[in-house]
Amino acid sequence: MKNFPAGLAPAGVSVFAGTPMNAALDGLPNPQRAFAFLTIGIALTMAVLDGAIVNVALPSIATELVITPSDAIWVVTAYQLAVTISLLPLASLGDIMGYKRIYWCGLGIFTAASFGCANAHTLPFLAGMRVIQGVGAAGIMSVNIALVRYIFPKALLGTGVGYTALVVAVSSAAGPSVASAILTIASWQWLFLVNVPLGIIALIIAARTLPQTPASGHAFDWTSALLNAITFGLLIAGLDAFSDAGGNTRAGLMILGAGIAGAVLVWRSLKLEVPMLPVDLLRRPVFALSMTTSICSFAAQNMAYIALPFFFEQTLGRSEAATGFLMTPWPLMTALIAPVAGRLSDKFPPERLGSIGLVILSVGLVCVATMGADPSSFDIGWRLGVCGFGFGLFQSPNNRIIIASAPRERSGGASGLQSTGRLLGQSVGAAVAAVVFGLAASGHTVLIAWIGAVLSLTGALSSGFRKTI
Repeated sequence: MKNFPAGLAPAGVSVFAGTPMNAALDGLPNPQRAFAFLTIGIALTMAVLDGAIVNVALPSIATELVITPSDAIWVVTAYQLAVTISLLPLASLGDIMGYKRIYWCGLGIFTAASFGCANAHTLPFLAGMRVIQGVGAAGIMSVNIALVRYIFPKALLGTGVGYTALVVAVSSAAGPSVASAILTIASWQWLFLVNVPLGIIALIIAARTLPQTPASGHAFDWTSALLNAITFGLLIAGLDAFSDAGGNTRAGLMILGAGIAGAVLVWRSLKLEVPMLPVDLLRRPVFALSMTTSICSFAAQNMAYIALPFFFEQTLGRSEAATGFLMTPWPLMTALIAPVAGRLSDKFPPERLGSIGLVILSVGLVCVATMGADPSSFDIGWRLGVCGFGFGLFQSPNNRIIIASAPRERSGGASGLQSTGRLLGQSVGAAVAAVVFGLAASGHTVLIAWIGAVLSLTGALSSGFRKTI
């Protein structure tokens, strides 16, 4: 394939092989753009799926490895912790070394670790492979939005972000179904083995089509990386501990430790020109408000995702299969509206779309809270559909603001912080749901839906304060 000098590639001509001059162009020409996003989509699908797909197989894993259910949870926890504490350091490395290199290495590590997980015969080995897999997933998630900024022209950035949101929504929704389908015909090892051929295909496409991006070349901050690991590791572990019986004291101590380490990290970051924790970006009101909006919305969503299955199965007496069916309208509507919202955010003020979306999400959660003790499937379905519509209308425009409000050379920091905000919001939502289940004798779903509605309105207000980028 012929390479053209910088800026001289004819329109519609593919500039493959990821040459350095691609980063200077306003996006990539087709079909290179389509192939570049294809590899992003494949890798992001695997990374998101593996965050939840293993949950379904935990009983089988516990039986085969002869471990207790509580020990088996480490298969999930190890992955989540590794992803959370690695996002910002790997995003920083993306700024230093180039986003393509971090993405490609992350995908390679994820693929190799998936093969290792499939061949694990003990819990320590499996948990260790899951840690390595989580680091690889963080390499993918930390720079995927940054790469989208270079793959799509500025005028189509919202469209690219919308497609990314679609991939995340579909992957999240499909996780349990994909796991069940695989386990119906194969052993739990195949949950990991399916990643190997997909990962190899994505690696080949990425090497040929992803653009080379500018590298800052500044030194990696190992001290900040350690403080980041302590802060987010203790924070996520502390939030998870709220769900354990009698774990409130332990949770409080871990969150206190996270606060101390976080304060030191912020103090250190304020003195650095290019900090790993992007306090330089958080000083921008638009960026800070967008992160607040993101955390509130994902907390509200995850609270509902946790509470509703209990309501369907324990209160309404529905089966697990029926519960999965009843939950479908939310992620389905999100998947349908997210790419549309992304395209709209290229033409209309994205902060207004985000505010409207969160107001609709809040209305949907109020409808959930007031649907009564014995709703029909239709009553449940349209309410969750409203929630999914609102969440999808918010997500793509909000992510567009987050990435577009950062300088181009800080796209990695913005991408890493965006993914961190999503995980932090989900963890906060899980912790709030655990507290409600522990303190309230009944009416958990109603109370959680009302709390979620308030969080959504809080996010809508934050979104409304933003100015047009």
